[in-house]
Amino acid sequence: MSPPLTSRSPDLKRLVDEGYEVEIRSGMLLVHHVPYLDRGRTVRYGTLVSELSLSNDVTVAPNTHVAMFTGLEPCDGLGQPLEALINSRGRQTPAQDVEIDFVFSSKPAAGYPDYHAKMTTYIAILASPAQQLDPEATATTFSVPGITGERSVFRYADTATGRAGIGTAAARLAGHRIAIVGLGGRGSHVLDLVAKTHVAEIHLYDGDVFLQHNPFRSPGATAPEDLAGSPNKAEHYAALYSRMRDGVVAHPVRVDDANVGGLRSSDFVFVCVDDNGARRLIVEHLEQGQVPFIDVGMGMYETDDGRLSGLVRVTASTPSPREHVHRNQRIPLADGSGPNAYDRNIQIVDLNALNAVLAVIKWKKLQGFYLDLEEEMHSVYQIDGNVLTNEDTP
Repeated sequence: MSPPLTSRSPDLKRLVDEGYEVEIRSGMLLVHHVPYLDRGRTVRYGTLVSELSLSNDVTVAPNTHVAMFTGLEPCDGLGQPLEALINSRGRQTPAQDVEIDFVFSSKPAAGYPDYHAKMTTYIAILASPAQQLDPEATATTFSVPGITGERSVFRYADTATGRAGIGTAAARLAGHRIAIVGLGGRGSHVLDLVAKTHVAEIHLYDGDVFLQHNPFRSPGATAPEDLAGSPNKAEHYAALYSRMRDGVVAHPVRVDDANVGGLRSSDFVFVCVDDNGARRLIVEHLEQGQVPFIDVGMGMYETDDGRLSGLVRVTASTPSPREHVHRNQRIPLADGSGPNAYDRNIQIVDLNALNAVLAVIKWKKLQGFYLDLEEEMHSVYQIDGNVLTNEDTP
């Protein structure tokens, strides 16, 4: 736990000042060296764990009365499990590097006003049987293992992952080097989603400027001053998302023969371009470099009565498999090949977002974040029929 968090949150500061072994890890609150009795009426020490609700890195009232515990089964003075306290049993990983064995539930009528009240209440329940046998058993050791905090890509604590209890899945994305080529409607939405994961680096490639039409198909709300001077897209988005996290790197260039080799150092690439020549160059180099990637695309048309329809496509390619891309012509790579389903560049913000969401979900499946039963490498969403078709399955 960093010094600003403890000093700015009175309840956490009070825990530390009273001598509790407080640590913040992966957005969770841990109190170590909590005494309790096991079934053999032996005094042991475990770790009490709680979600941590913050606003601007200052604690607010706990989101839930539930707490967690790492250790053996806690018991009363007769060696009987504290059934009134224990809600569930079993090893879980609610956040990265945080493993727990039990979930507790002790809910006061008015709830817990702060984390000092919550943690000390649970500690008293656990410690009371132990202190009956050993009056010296205490949780207040004045040791501060977590005061130095932990390194994170985010500029403030990620309390969302711990709150959702998805630490094991989230850890599978940590440390990755991601590239996004093209920051138009689809690429900007891909960035918005990837930026909220624990990937180490996000490299942004786009040589175009951020013009007045772009905010209407991109995430977030753009202020008029953000358009002043027609900033480069990569630099604009790097500055925007660097307010939230580290590792966002702008490459204000179009990808061409001179710089395409830089993509080979990526762990994964999202290809979000409309130019088939650029797409072909990128795909060829990524295939040669054995780099996995996802290419996105969509094509729209207008009906006679003025309604819009079309297709939204996501095509994945990994070192195994890749052959479907060329065998089934899943990605448009040819110049001047006549009309195809993805040629007309009508872009609407909801479809841009959908295209990006489907692409990021597929990326997370490939990384083991989501369960993938179909293992499709190509999917197409048909707007008029509301149909999502999976193809190129094993």
